[in-house]
Amino acid sequence: MLRYPSLRAPLDILFLVCCIALTADVLVPEIWGNGKTKDYPLWFWAGQQVLAGGDLYPSHPNATFDFIYPPLSAVLLAIPSYFGKIPLYICLSFFNAVAWWMTAQFSHAMAGSGRTPGPWLFALPGFVTITFVFDMFDLGQPNLVLLALMLFGFWLLQHGRPWMAGSMFALATAIKVFPVAVFPYLIWRRQWAAVAGMVVFLGVFLFVLPAPFRGTQHNVAELKTWYQGMVGSSSEKGFGQRDEQNWSWVNQSIIAMTHRLTRPVNYNQDDPSKPPRTMNWVDLDFKTANWIVLAISFLIGAGFLAVMPSRARMTPRSTAEELGILFCLMTVASPLARQYYFMWLFFPATVLIHRAAYDPRAAVRAGTWAALAFAGGLMLLSLPVFPNDLQAWGNNLASAAVITGGLVWHILHPPPDAVALSPAAGGLQAIIQEQPS
Repeated sequence: MLRYPSLRAPLDILFLVCCIALTADVLVPEIWGNGKTKDYPLWFWAGQQVLAGGDLYPSHPNATFDFIYPPLSAVLLAIPSYFGKIPLYICLSFFNAVAWWMTAQFSHAMAGSGRTPGPWLFALPGFVTITFVFDMFDLGQPNLVLLALMLFGFWLLQHGRPWMAGSMFALATAIKVFPVAVFPYLIWRRQWAAVAGMVVFLGVFLFVLPAPFRGTQHNVAELKTWYQGMVGSSSEKGFGQRDEQNWSWVNQSIIAMTHRLTRPVNYNQDDPSKPPRTMNWVDLDFKTANWIVLAISFLIGAGFLAVMPSRARMTPRSTAEELGILFCLMTVASPLARQYYFMWLFFPATVLIHRAAYDPRAAVRAGTWAALAFAGGLMLLSLPVFPNDLQAWGNNLASAAVITGGLVWHILHPPPDAVALSPAAGGLQAIIQEQPS
């Protein structure tokens, strides 16, 4: 199913036009305006710091970090930054465009329906998530690229290349940490080669690759400072950096939503000009709220394990649904889940779209379309015409929950004629079945 865009396909042309328009959103302000804002100047600064041998982080982990990503991200940014801002911005836009196309390719190829969608069905997940894609280009965030890397990793895993799959998971984690949530899943499914590959390549990406550019001691010291400032810090004020965003409406993670509902935190704290607003149902202390987060996370994780089929019962269909649930959970389990993080719903939504289009049961198709429409309506509540309060109440988190619920239903109620692929036919489920118990 994997292919290049075609100038003979009208929807492919529309895709290319959208990519050009989104790239223009990045370049026009920089060339003819006052300069592109958002995260783009920060990426250029980080790349220049690497080129000049400067520090990426303050000397003390309690100070404010301008750049909050691991050192590898800055090393990768340094290459196009050497040629200036415009080449850097073009490069980042190009990677987003490629990631957008490949995300759609991998999502449909791994949807488990055994069907090749028509052009409109192929484009539907892209239409549904277009606002998230706009954020990727406009902000310069890497989440779309990370999604493509993770999907590529699972595609490699399904095609019997677990070490390379592990390297893709490691690269995504070394760029932005939250994809590390795939690690427990790989262990549970006994993908030992992928686990080993992820561990080895994570060491390469974090310690070996940056060393020639940063120096071994400098790189290790920066990694330590970054870890202490980003991962190892948590208090009632917030966690990591960007304290003003942790409990505010912009964060729709399980952690943030739980704290907003159980503690009187101001969800307008990202903007001091706005009046303080709270939405808590109860008034608990910080420690108790954290225990509730752990309890909720445990229940969600236990529920996921309960619905996952045994290795003997896995099919291409159930594998796609299982991975769709995993992507939903990785999205909402990230401590900071801003709106653009929900770009990761692309793959789970694609799986449900295939079920809505191709399930042999008419009632199931209708119900799946209804669930998708409901989830899409919840996503629309993030548009600027609606108040931010709706995001404070977790509209995207609720959308992820609806999609997850749909996938859970399908994994528990497969059509009667669903059969597993034989080991010779390939696929993740066949690879897992070949692993020793």
